[in-house]
Amino acid sequence: MSLSLGATFSIMACVSKHQQQHSLEASHIRRAAEVADKSAGFSAPHPNFGCVIARGGNVVGEGFLYAQGTKPAEAQAVEAAGELCKGATAFLNLEPGDCHGDHTALSALIKEALKSCILVNAPLLYRAASRVPFSVLKYAMTLDGKIACSSGHASWISSKLSRHRVFDLRGRSDAIIVGGNTVRRDDPRLTARHGGGHCPVRIVMSQSLNLPEVANLWDVSDVCTIVTTQRGARKNFQKFLASKDVEVVEFDILNPRDVMEYCYDRGYLSILWECGGSLAAPAIASGVIHKVFAFVAPKIIGGEKAPSPVGELGMIEMSQALDLIDVSFEQIGPDMLISGYLQPIPDLSPVIPSVNETSAIDPTIAPYEARTIFFYKTWDPYGAFSNFSPHPLCMPDGDGGYAKWPSVEHYYQAHKFVGVHDPMARDCVEQIKSAKCPEEAARIGRSMQRKHPELVRPDWHTSKIDVMYGALKCKFSVYPHLNSMLLSTVGSVLVEASPHDLFWGGGREGEGLNYLGRLLMQLRSEFLGKTSTEE
Repeated sequence: MSLSLGATFSIMACVSKHQQQHSLEASHIRRAAEVADKSAGFSAPHPNFGCVIARGGNVVGEGFLYAQGTKPAEAQAVEAAGELCKGATAFLNLEPGDCHGDHTALSALIKEALKSCILVNAPLLYRAASRVPFSVLKYAMTLDGKIACSSGHASWISSKLSRHRVFDLRGRSDAIIVGGNTVRRDDPRLTARHGGGHCPVRIVMSQSLNLPEVANLWDVSDVCTIVTTQRGARKNFQKFLASKDVEVVEFDILNPRDVMEYCYDRGYLSILWECGGSLAAPAIASGVIHKVFAFVAPKIIGGEKAPSPVGELGMIEMSQALDLIDVSFEQIGPDMLISGYLQPIPDLSPVIPSVNETSAIDPTIAPYEARTIFFYKTWDPYGAFSNFSPHPLCMPDGDGGYAKWPSVEHYYQAHKFVGVHDPMARDCVEQIKSAKCPEEAARIGRSMQRKHPELVRPDWHTSKIDVMYGALKCKFSVYPHLNSMLLSTVGSVLVEASPHDLFWGGGREGEGLNYLGRLLMQLRSEFLGKTSTEE
């Protein structure tokens, strides 16, 4: 008998379609029986019971019930396998133990599988619990704890294999954060370099904006860069960055917590910090770092003034040291990757106050009354108002027929180039139309607009509102449930809560024009007028 340690547990059949697989499973079950026999004479009144955990042909953990009141065989096997439980299969000579309501044995098997399922969505859990994106601090250091020589030279500490792993980490992140020192010293590109696909946004944190005018990060032809700084810093340099299409965001006081809250507002889920020690320390101290990836190279460079991966944290005793949780060790070429969590995985069991409790806190609050409705991401309660919602449209194609578009965003981005008599513009329209998702359509449209402004239709500045309104009208006319949702907001102000799009969205502090919200309210009024006429 075997039990999968995946998200779904199933007892594996004795007869397999593939003889080789069947033979392998049978050998593991025989081994479980052999292990079970070790408990003979010790387990009465319980049966002789053994558990073998295997990954493919390799046994990674074993256990047997060797006396009454002792640890179950399943728990022993899981402990012996450790981290190798992930993706493994448990083979037992009997069904999992369940003695008079004691589920310890079965729980031992389920716990590792459940943990794996939870960790897959760790970024979502941390984001929901802490109201900031899930943040990973990554660094490479020598065996004596240095991230660069005293001169600042750091290429390369880790091996090529480790650097490829870093590219994978970047590809799994929504944004990468570095400090001004990294920009000045290393001039990084911060690309995923994995042959296409997702490229994370690059974010630079610099209080003084003492940054070079020539830097790889100012090239936004493939992926955008955001520079965060203190309000009022080097206004001329801010204008210079704006001329390069680099977005500049000012904060009253630049700190990791506020930047992460800003990233949360932008909808980012996972952030990779590739900064030096002077920025890593305040990020850790402010509680926004959730996990650490440390690549340790078997090298020693010494140097009293050589930088370390984390700066001053104000600790004076070893008892104050921060312990990693769920630590993993993995050899990558000559390097050792040590990873672990700085904060435990949050428990998101909801505690929902009743209406009476809410009124007791603030009697002026009328339950369910909404004056302003914010929407932004498609998973928000009113996320269907977003251009990115997956609602296909059939719109006139200009030749007397109709064309199907996967979303409003596909239609809007493509129409930047519709009607332009240039093969490249027509090709761009087709690329956007066939994009796999609205995010990809937006990425293609915006990138082409930046790289080839000559391909954008001449009247786009004056026609884009009409283009958007036509698409929205089709969307909310075709789907009855969307129409009902829009009409249910009567009396409320609709605001697209985009913190960075100051034309279609409301901005961070209400400084945006909120044209998407305005068009939806205009459309709502049109639908209400039509309903009144029909009545």
